[in-house]
Amino acid sequence: MAMLSNLDLIRRVPLFAMLTDAQATAVSDAIVKRRYKRGDNIVEQGKKSNALFIMLTGRARVISGDGRGREVILAILQPGDYIGEMSLIDNEPHSATVQAEIQTDVLELARVDFARCLPENTSMAYAVMKGLVQRLRHADRQIQSLALMDVYGRVARALLETATPQADGTRLIRSKVSRSDIAKMVGASREMVSRVMKDLEQRGFIEVMDDGATRIKENMLSLP
Repeated sequence: MAMLSNLDLIRRVPLFAMLTDAQATAVSDAIVKRRYKRGDNIVEQGKKSNALFIMLTGRARVISGDGRGREVILAILQPGDYIGEMSLIDNEPHSATVQAEIQTDVLELARVDFARCLPENTSMAYAVMKGLVQRLRHADRQIQSLALMDVYGRVARALLETATPQADGTRLIRSKVSRSDIAKMVGASREMVSRVMKDLEQRGFIEVMDDGATRIKENMLSLP
């Protein structure tokens, strides 16, 4: 199979879907493809990278930590998601670390090239704004969850947001669910999350498959 060119790659990214041929060519000449191994930081909290990163493959977690080593997982990113746009817009350091969970390929677009693209293409600017709004809505849901839900409800919501909808009405988390990661998402201990997960399975809300994937049944949609 022939190696895809930069132009082929950006044509597969929704953020660049509305670029004209000339704009797409200009962006393809400016981007750099990078690969991150599991555990590598794509961007780091408190630092600047002066670039926009668009995920091609893999999976990454958005982590915020404090000076005492405590961490909370704010989101899980998938191919098509982009990283670093807030820092590019306000020129402030990154508010969180984004760490590759598995081998992850990204496209990197430098600040100067990103800034040149926005005024020339309102569709791209709109896509960036839409992404920011989606993250704000996700943050609002997390705040609401922490303030109004018990641990049971928070775990159920975290599982639902991590899962992918299936044609049969269920949702599927294809990789093995880490109790430690869920605990960091919902602000609870790993032991408490394990008890809630076990109860959800016993009550028929979720099913842990032989390959480690977790299927979420339709009846769990009414829990949170």
